[in-house]
Order: sequence, then C-alpha cells, then structure tokens
Amino acid sequence: MKYITEQLHIKYPIIQGGMGNISNAPLTAAVSEAGGLGTIGSGTMAPDEVENIILETKKRTNKPFALNIAITVTPYIKELVELVIKHQIPVVSLSAGNPAPVIPVLHDHGVKVIAVVASVKHAQKAEAAGADILVAEGFEAAGINSNLELTTFTLIPQIAQSVGIPVLAAGGIGDGKGLAAALMLGASGVQIGTRLIATKEAPFHNTYKQNLVHASDTDTVIVGRSVGRVRRMLKTPYAHKLRNIEEQGMTLEQYNEMTSEKQHVTGAIAGDLENGFINSGQVAGLISGIPSVKELLDGMMEEASRQINRVAMDIIR
Repeated sequence: MKYITEQLHIKYPIIQGGMGNISNAPLTAAVSEAGGLGTIGSGTMAPDEVENIILETKKRTNKPFALNIAITVTPYIKELVELVIKHQIPVVSLSAGNPAPVIPVLHDHGVKVIAVVASVKHAQKAEAAGADILVAEGFEAAGINSNLELTTFTLIPQIAQSVGIPVLAAGGIGDGKGLAAALMLGASGVQIGTRLIATKEAPFHNTYKQNLVHASDTDTVIVGRSVGRVRRMLKTPYAHKLRNIEEQGMTLEQYNEMTSEKQHVTGAIAGDLENGFINSGQVAGLISGIPSVKELLDGMMEEASRQINRVAMDIIR
C-alpha cells in the first residue's frame, strides 16, 4: 500500500477508474484533491476534447492525475500519448487492448503505466511488457468487462501471487470494508468507479445518482454476451430494451450502435433512461448516500483501518 502511494505521489491507495466520454475535470480533480489519483477517461473523445478536460483539471488541482486510454476503443492513441507528454501527465492507465506497443514511449518520458487486466495470463504479459502497476478488474465492475468473467475475490489473489509488481483491485469495491478485503487478498490498493458517480462533485444527472442510491444487490444486468461483448449496466428501460433485442437475435453491429458513447452520455449526463444507458457495478447495492469525494475517501480509509484492526484483535483473542 505504501509503495503505491509513494510511486504515484498520492495520499491514499485509491484511484479513479476511467469513465469514457462522461469523464470530466470536476470529479477528476476532486479525487486527486481528496488524496486519491483522479483519472480522465479518453473514451472515444477527440484529442481537443480530452485536452480541454486536461487543462480544466489542471486549473482545479496541482496534484497528480492520470489519463486512461482504452486502446481498442479510441482511434487517437498516438494523439493522446502526445497530449500526455505535452501536459506532463505523470500516470497513464491502459485498458481494452494490448499495452505493449505504448509502454516504451510513455516510459521514455518518465510516465508511470498502469495496465488494466482480467486474468493471470494478461497480467503476466503486461508485466513483461513493462507495466509499473496492474489493475485487476473483476466481473463485478461497471461498463465494459472481460468475457472471461472472473470475479474480484478469485482474481486478485491469483494475480498478486503471479506477478512481481503492485496490483490494484477493481470491481465490487465502494467502501472501507471492500478496501480492507482487497488488501487482505494481496492487492496494494483499489480502483473505484461506480461509487464515485454518487458523490457531490460528480457532474452527472441526479437521476443517475438517485438510481444508484436506491439500487438493490440485483439491480445490474449484463448485455452483449451473445455477440462476444460484456457490459454491466444498471437496470433501466433502455437496458430492458437492449436485453429484449439481444434475446431476439442481435448482431455485433447493432450492439455497438446501441451501446456507443452517445447513448452513454444520454443516460449519464441527460438522465434520459429511455434512450440511453447508465453503467453500474454490482457495488451499487452498497450505495446509500451522496457524500463529497473527500468524505468518501476519508471514510473508506478510516473504515478499512477499523476493520483490519478489529479482525486482527479477534484473531489474537
């Protein structure tokens, strides 16, 4: 845990997941200001859009933040790497694809690289390619997931014992007990996404936030399995429509069309759940309020410490 905070120059071993085209400066900066590592997700945004978010984030915080590049999602890998170098962004997370070709360029400019992985094999390959840190993401996570469908609880210990670099746990984590559990499984910290949506600084539609607050443990759904894609979203009228079409027979082209970042923005920013979707991890069932980001991160650290100490004392007795 200490190694992660020292390596990334942050106070807490908590980083923000990339959020695609709904990424924004207010939440990214708030996470970094609160002691975590805020992250801008590039999604499918054009380089000038991403640069505007970078510049606004820099106005809001002088603390480190990261840029997430989803390799097989964006057509602008070269341009995004150039933005990282131009604006001296200290950390890049690479997801949804092979990070190997990108890592040497980033390392040449002193950038720390986090690779998002979903299996032991992928983790070992990312380590061999030079990744500094891994995010091991379980099937509980929101949005695009691996079709391997491994859960966080089983994935983290297997990856942690199979590599020699730090591992952050992602998927199903949104409170201090989840952080404590991740550390006990061998992780050095956590990446969170869904829990950050329901915070005061997050500039998402209140409908999104309230749906998370009122969600139960069974209120997420998987779409896309039939076409070799896996995405976890909250149950909404649009999600129901997607499932119905998929059950009747959906092509990959139809799926991509109906789950584009356009519909993501429609649901998350406009709050239109008839025509757009909202991503959510299974952790939604644990969300019961809308704190500030600082309250959330401080609370997670305090709760994790209490939980670890309580269990340690019970074992000693």
